[in-house]
Amino acid sequence: MLDRKYIREHPDEVRAALENRSADVDVDEFLDMDEEWRELKAQGDDLRHERNEVSRSIGDLKQEGKEEEAQEAIERSGALKAELEEVEERAEELDSELEERSLEIPNVPHESVPVGEDEADNEEIRREGFDDLRDLPAEVVPHYDLGEELEIIDEARGAKVSGSGFYFLKGDGARLEHALIQFMLDVHREQEYVDVFPPVPVDSEAMTGTGQLPKFADDAYKIEGDDLWLCPTAEVPVTNMYAGDILLREDLPLKHQAYTPNFRREAGEHGVATRGIVRVHQFNKVELVNFVEPEESYDRLEGLLAEAEEVLQKLGLPYRILNLCTGDLTFSSAKTYDIEVWAPGDDMNDGPEEGGRWLEVSSASNFEDFQARRAGLRYRPERHESTEYLHTLNASGTAIGRVMVAILEYYQNDDGTVTVPEVLRPYMGGQEVIEGHEPVGESALGSGERE
Repeated sequence: MLDRKYIREHPDEVRAALENRSADVDVDEFLDMDEEWRELKAQGDDLRHERNEVSRSIGDLKQEGKEEEAQEAIERSGALKAELEEVEERAEELDSELEERSLEIPNVPHESVPVGEDEADNEEIRREGFDDLRDLPAEVVPHYDLGEELEIIDEARGAKVSGSGFYFLKGDGARLEHALIQFMLDVHREQEYVDVFPPVPVDSEAMTGTGQLPKFADDAYKIEGDDLWLCPTAEVPVTNMYAGDILLREDLPLKHQAYTPNFRREAGEHGVATRGIVRVHQFNKVELVNFVEPEESYDRLEGLLAEAEEVLQKLGLPYRILNLCTGDLTFSSAKTYDIEVWAPGDDMNDGPEEGGRWLEVSSASNFEDFQARRAGLRYRPERHESTEYLHTLNASGTAIGRVMVAILEYYQNDDGTVTVPEVLRPYMGGQEVIEGHEPVGESALGSGERE
């Protein structure tokens, strides 16, 4: 969250930031409430001081035999107590409401973030891997059709078990998913990330700490009967594992990676955009979470971006980097780079000159101290110094399902097989090509739909 003092002292900057983000927050009403709260706090201090003075005078008046004046002082002390309780109750109500409203105010974008309304205004920084594209089939089969033909992706049976937005991976599809997970973890270990394997259910306090609550409650899966949510991203448990702790300068920078399944209500668009495994309710990814000193966070953001990119570089997949505009930033982010991999199988009118479409596989974000204030993430620059809020950053390293889509389409061959990227072959027992599997059930006999 934003520091209340910061909002008070920089109202015009906050108003401009909220306007650029198209955020509906009444800053003036917030400031009026804050002013009333501060006046009540000052009034409470004055009443408390006066009551202490009056209370101290009662004994002196009694010793001096001034019983009538002592009684007046007792009555005055009682009246001051009642007035103080009323002022404190109102101040607590305002403080609680200000806290709730603070949780609904998004982060202020960094000055280097382009101003824009939506993803159409994002700034493309560069493209990588397009200078030496591999030879592709004349018509690349989209992953959802190819996966069905090869019998490695089964959406129908996934829907049978869990509903739309879920799917089975079978045979080499499942092997490819496991290979990508282990490959990514190995890449990031070489980048000095420390592995953590977090719990998947997270409580409301953790979801609030990273900014998923209260704003995105409708996008998350609530576990009925418990104050728990299915993890929407490993950012939530890993960031909050140090909530309320005080780290030391020598602990920083702290770099963790975590593989988890993630759960999110992905509404998406209608039609072809919802086919396949791009917009689904359950997906796997390796998340990179960084805790750093404030003055290091923007250098670390560039480093974090490079660390996520290395995955795609080693896989040989073409991609591009975007600097997200103010209107496309996530709620908690001050600055975000998106990494979008090129998937040539679908012409969604947003791909490069070669056709196809872009798939976001990582968002490298600097939250500055926004999450740290919500979760109580602090560090002590020196052991004798006061604590400060640290800065948090994260990136997907990367979204595994969407990387699989890119592999199935970009490494597709004329005969409908898929070449396994060289770096993944050791993780698949040396396998070089995905040739598919025989279908199972009545479909294998060509007898049509099951009864």
